[in-house]
Amino acid sequence: MLCLTAAPTFADTILILGDSLSASYGMPENEGWVAKLKPELTQHTIINASVSGETTAGGLRRLPKLLESNDPDVVFIELGGNDGLRGFSPTKLKSNLTKLIKLSLESGAKVLLSEVVVPPNYGPRYSKSFNQVYHQLEDKEDITLMPFFMMDIAPHKELMQRDGIHPNAAAQQKITDFVKPWIEKAVLQ
Repeated sequence: MLCLTAAPTFADTILILGDSLSASYGMPENEGWVAKLKPELTQHTIINASVSGETTAGGLRRLPKLLESNDPDVVFIELGGNDGLRGFSPTKLKSNLTKLIKLSLESGAKVLLSEVVVPPNYGPRYSKSFNQVYHQLEDKEDITLMPFFMMDIAPHKELMQRDGIHPNAAAQQKITDFVKPWIEKAVLQ
């Protein structure tokens, strides 16, 4: 007797290349938003290659090997916050993000770029120049730009860790709910 089972019509591999916001900083990995996303998108393989403290330069060093070993269909880039906190040049940020995008596209992956907004620690001129980089890349490259998922989290102290930078465990499902439709849209493009 032959038994057939239904299989998903598509199953994409999604590579998440991020920093501490995606690496579950300050909590067990299974409590982070990426771990919470996995059971909601079971038809896909989700690889979390996020590293706390990661800069765009660090992501750029690691990406070629990640692309080769995982052959992702979608690359979700959530990087730049540590560049901004260290006062790195917006020009260098743009150059590194452009290279990350091009490497991903050349591998055949679609790119979902998360906007990153830095606090005004270095003055409004720097913050504005930094934040504009993401919109310039959206206009120039074949990518989807997702609004920064921390915009509705950071103003609420009850959703933040004591450092005021990282979301706490209570915020993780909210981030998952925000990111999920963007990833689903990127998969379908």
